Amino acid sequence: MKNPVFDIENWREIGTTLAQNKTRTFMTAFGIFWGTAILAMLLGGSKGLKSFMGRNFEGFATNVAIVFPGRTTKPYAGFNKGMGLELNLQDVINIRRAIPEIESSSAVNNLWGTALYGQKSTTAMLTGVESDYDKIFVPKMYEGRFINEADNNRARKVCVVGKKAADELFGNESGIGKEISLNGIYYKVVGIAGQTSEIRMGAELDESVIIPYNSMRANYNLGTKVGMFMMTLKSGYAPGDYEKTVRRLIARNHPVAPDDNGAVFYFDVSEKFEMVDNIFLGITLLALIVGAGTLMSGIIGVGNIMWIIVRERTHEIGIRRAIGAKPRDIIIQILSESMVLTTIAGIAGISFAIILLAGAEYAFSDDQGTIAFQLSFNQAVYILATFLILGSAAGLIPAVKAMKIKPIEALTQK
Repeated sequence: MKNPVFDIENWREIGTTLAQNKTRTFMTAFGIFWGTAILAMLLGGSKGLKSFMGRNFEGFATNVAIVFPGRTTKPYAGFNKGMGLELNLQDVINIRRAIPEIESSSAVNNLWGTALYGQKSTTAMLTGVESDYDKIFVPKMYEGRFINEADNNRARKVCVVGKKAADELFGNESGIGKEISLNGIYYKVVGIAGQTSEIRMGAELDESVIIPYNSMRANYNLGTKVGMFMMTLKSGYAPGDYEKTVRRLIARNHPVAPDDNGAVFYFDVSEKFEMVDNIFLGITLLALIVGAGTLMSGIIGVGNIMWIIVRERTHEIGIRRAIGAKPRDIIIQILSESMVLTTIAGIAGISFAIILLAGAEYAFSDDQGTIAFQLSFNQAVYILATFLILGSAAGLIPAVKAMKIKPIEALTQK
């Protein structure tokens, strides 16, 4: 007898068997189709949602701590509570000396001002930064370069203009090399930059003008004032582990109670990223649980139809056994039917999900880029393989039952 796996007549028989009861076969196939489609859409949708939300944090380092002043909440050293704290360069120096694990850092000052170029003007946020700023808050460079270490050390009168501000000042012309007035002081434009993250540091980078931190201190009489201090830690170190150290260092340099947490705000960005990651992990797990539920409903349908097929074909199976069919041949026959049904419906469900995900990807794409809603090839293969394995398992018990049917009993059964 031919091997049922390679027997073309066997496969024709499978098609005939499944077509004998079209409604039952369709409903079972639809359960598998819908199960694979739901699971694929949930996985692709959660991936797209994560991509969409994660885009808000692009261009911003994940292990950042931001330190900025607040107001005292308790009296200390003869000063009443409610006193406004002002950070200074000594605080920055103390922090950098005490924490060698700092990878990048920058003191930052912000000042609203007016930018003039010829007869054109725009209101912009003047932001004084150090050379490591672009490693923490990564800009999109349209032209030129960003502020470097030499600019800051020599307090050069150079600036990087935000894209929106540059369009208002220069129109379609290149702004590189031109001089603009910032609150009455002229700076040479060395770069045009834009924002890549949804996180704002006072104002969007597109609406700001970046100048060296030391230039801002010298040109606008800010002395040693520091509006905020940003730092990233080397790999393997968490910003939250250094909060107490930073608070203690600042308290030593100011008339602030060591336990006055309101005087200094310490914002650990990594905690927010971790929270977002946990949310998306929960979404992914929920997608898997819901998808598993729909998957099991489809698999149960496969098992039910295999039981019905075996019961209806008891007499036929008995004849096969009587003329020499081996138990293995009977098992392969029954399993082949469940695998064909599962494979066709599963591929259709995954294809349907991919079409819908492609539509969602197109709908959510914009100037900032494409939101990846699509399944990976490996994910699609894993989903289909899972259905095949479970679908085969669902058909295995009816197949074993068919194998155990004795030819005499099957032939005499009515």
